Amino acid sequence: MTEQIRLPNLSTDKDFDGESFAPIYTTTVTVSGGMASHGRASGKARSSDGALDLDLRMPAELGGDGRGTNPEQLFAAGFAACFHGALSLVARQAALDPAAISVEATVAFGRDPGDGGYLLHVDLVVKWPDVDPEIAAPLLEKADSLCPYARMAWQGTPTTITLAS
Repeated sequence: MTEQIRLPNLSTDKDFDGESFAPIYTTTVTVSGGMASHGRASGKARSSDGALDLDLRMPAELGGDGRGTNPEQLFAAGFAACFHGALSLVARQAALDPAAISVEATVAFGRDPGDGGYLLHVDLVVKWPDVDPEIAAPLLEKADSLCPYARMAWQGTPTTITLAS
C-alpha cells in the first residue's frame, strides 16, 4: 500500500500582509569548481542536506562533454516543478484531479540583443489531458500568479551578493 503524502497547507489567496519577506522554506546549494575551476565546466553542486549532489558539465553545444547536468537544466527542472505544484494546488481547489498534469520547461541560454550579455528564455508547455481549455485557462493564469519562479521571471527577484571573508 502506498502511503498518501501529506500536502502542505498553502493558500492561493494573496492573504499575507507582512512588512517584509517571510521565508517558509530555505535551502542552500554550494557549487565548487572541478578540474577547470569553472562550475559550469566541471564543478559539483551539493545541497546543505546532501539530497542534491551532482556533477556539473558544460553542454556539448557549448563545447563541453555534456556528461553531467548544467545550470539551464537545473533551472528548467525547478521552474517546471514549481509551476506544476502551483497548478496542482489550484486544480485541487477547483475540484479537479491534478494527477494527469505535466509541465515541460524549455530553457534557452543565449545572447541579449539589448546589451550583448547573456539571457535565458523560458517556454512552459502544460499537458492536461481531458480538461477543457476554457476551464484550464483561468487556472493556468492563477498558477502563473502564484508560482514563485513565474513571478521571478515577470518581476525579478531580490538578490544579494556578498563576498565572504
